Amino acid sequence: MEAWRCVRRGYGRCVVGRGRYPMLPYHQKSLGRDWTTPWENLQKCCWNRHISSCMRWPGHYSRAPYPYFSSRHFSLNWRPPCLFESRAPFQYWNWRPDSLSQTSLIHLSSYIMNSEGDEPSSKRRKHQGTIQRHWEYICNHNKENTKILGDENVDPICEDSENKFDFSVMSYNILSQDLLEDNSHLYKHCRRPVLHWSFRFPNILKEIKHFDADVLCLQEVQEDHYGTEIRPSLESLGYHCEYKMRTGRKPDGCAICFKHSKFSLLSVNPVEFYRRDVPLLDRDNVGLVLLLQPKIPSAASPAICVANTHLLYNPRRGDIKLTQLAMLLAEISSVAHQKDGSFCPIVMCGDFNSVPGSPLYSFIKEGKLNYEGLAIGKVSGQEQSSRGQRILSIPIWPPNLGISQNCVYEVQQVPKVEKPDGDLMQTELDKAEVLETAEKLSSNLQHHFSLSSVYSHYFPDTGIPEVTTCHSRSAITVDYIFYSAEKEGVAEQPGAEVALVGGLKLLARLSLLTEQDLWTVNGLPNENNSSDHLPLLAKFRLEL
Repeated sequence: MEAWRCVRRGYGRCVVGRGRYPMLPYHQKSLGRDWTTPWENLQKCCWNRHISSCMRWPGHYSRAPYPYFSSRHFSLNWRPPCLFESRAPFQYWNWRPDSLSQTSLIHLSSYIMNSEGDEPSSKRRKHQGTIQRHWEYICNHNKENTKILGDENVDPICEDSENKFDFSVMSYNILSQDLLEDNSHLYKHCRRPVLHWSFRFPNILKEIKHFDADVLCLQEVQEDHYGTEIRPSLESLGYHCEYKMRTGRKPDGCAICFKHSKFSLLSVNPVEFYRRDVPLLDRDNVGLVLLLQPKIPSAASPAICVANTHLLYNPRRGDIKLTQLAMLLAEISSVAHQKDGSFCPIVMCGDFNSVPGSPLYSFIKEGKLNYEGLAIGKVSGQEQSSRGQRILSIPIWPPNLGISQNCVYEVQQVPKVEKPDGDLMQTELDKAEVLETAEKLSSNLQHHFSLSSVYSHYFPDTGIPEVTTCHSRSAITVDYIFYSAEKEGVAEQPGAEVALVGGLKLLARLSLLTEQDLWTVNGLPNENNSSDHLPLLAKFRLEL
């Protein structure tokens, strides 16, 4: 690896391993992310030195670092024109390094993996093109009633009237530029130009314009870009924007934007997951909860609560993830609570850094979780092994957080005593202490919302997982749109539809893709999709 690092940086190492000298001093040509140099330069500078033994010829040195020629670039029966430029005939059935002419160019590719080995062949595809996503209409279950994105983006089933209100919601992690640059190892498959913000933002804005959602829930919104480009651009499209930056020194945050023509703003409620007085909560993630009033003729229309968050990534800190989620649910409960004791319709979006079927995901959908004996690394399902990981403590968070196991804000209550009798007062205090201890020792989490996922996370015909994020290291689902609805039945098979009544009715959703689909366009980001996440989009109906 040291030899390869030297090649990339343009210098070599002496045979004794001390000191460095220029290895490719001149005549280097840039080919996108790659470099070429005349063969005589490389031969002159490093032939007969240890770097030459690292060169990989067909059939030899399979684990050696760059520079190399391997079957990935060509076989012994095929010569790609991009690797060599030579006036001399190329005898590729019996060639040796010294058969290269003095005008030949050696290809020094910067597209290579780490010491763990080359990337799977599926990640080497360089096909250009656009991914095809279509609308899946849920309410009538008609597979023929789909709309390819290339068609006119008009939904015939979305309309407003006095007895119903239709609206669309997009959730989109747009990939903060600072985070992209800090985690460049995740984007080795990308050409450098597609990673520049000047290239990415127009693409992101184009997607937002195309889908024309009534509500946008955006994650990884970088503060400086939000102020100078994102908010002005969205406001010019008719959106009102609210933003909550992460605490500490983190440069990004969450934004909720909604169209003036569809909603009026009732309240803005930011949620900071960092708490100085709670050692567990030492991370800078945030959430944002808005209460929106639909603009419709009916004066009795309920408000809609929209929440957006980006939970902690760390796969081994499920205790923090669950606590952050409980804090968000407590805020939603406070905002969405109505005078009659019920809750207004809820849409909860975001990057939850948890996979479908994980304990955290199941807690959101089922409204309950018994975490006794659960390893902290198993909460999000991002890691399969729980070896060496401690078990979640009971309770997970301390009492001074002020949130109960039902994920609501606790109200401090003083025991009521009718008479100032000493024994009676002590008895009441003992009862209160017993109740408090039982609450603390409970390993059961609950919430009072009936939440469903817009997506089923598997393709019904094949059972292949849907993917919402794809980069050099993984391709999984971590992004969701949850909404409040009454469940009439539970689907037993992956990908099967769930019939929903009451609350919000899901009308349609924008289809997701498989990992294989995404690698046919070189994964994410690419020339047309400028985040490592796909935008999620759903259309709802509120019955009045």
